[in-house]
Amino acid sequence: MTKFHVTERAVIDAPVERVWEVVARTDRYAEWVAGAIEVTDHHGIATLGRTYAERNRTLGPLRTDSVWTVVEIDPLRRRVDTGVGFAPLKEVTSIFEFEPVRSAEGREATRMTYKVEYVIGLGPLGLLLDRIQQPGMRANMRASMTGLNTLIRSETRSETRSETRSETRSKRLDARG
Repeated sequence: MTKFHVTERAVIDAPVERVWEVVARTDRYAEWVAGAIEVTDHHGIATLGRTYAERNRTLGPLRTDSVWTVVEIDPLRRRVDTGVGFAPLKEVTSIFEFEPVRSAEGREATRMTYKVEYVIGLGPLGLLLDRIQQPGMRANMRASMTGLNTLIRSETRSETRSETRSETRSKRLDARG
């Protein structure tokens, strides 16, 4: 059996602490992970040794139920989960790595590396299947990181608007007093 490795990278427009805060929440995966239709069982914050379950889109109209186990946590740097339920893929490992960087505008940002490792049996047929499925997997990984960036930015804008409204109310009250 051949072990395959797929890696995609993106810069998320938020500090690593904020990115980690969202990625650590297993209950929020359907909000940003491409292919995750819903999280059917979770434990909230990722906890070493605990599992969570998802209903996923796979190839085309196909759906599957997956179960993930959190096997490594290095806060703000790395998280590793192993998953089952992706036949014919076996020994599936999802790895998220984070590195603080600066955006082109000089703001705090995060370089995220998303890796998936897996085995496909079936000999030469497995190699053919991988050539068919890997482009979709890569596209989903990129879409997931884009979704994560969009989610964090929308929540940040929302929080900023709330803070601005609160500050405006406070200034009005101060002006009256």
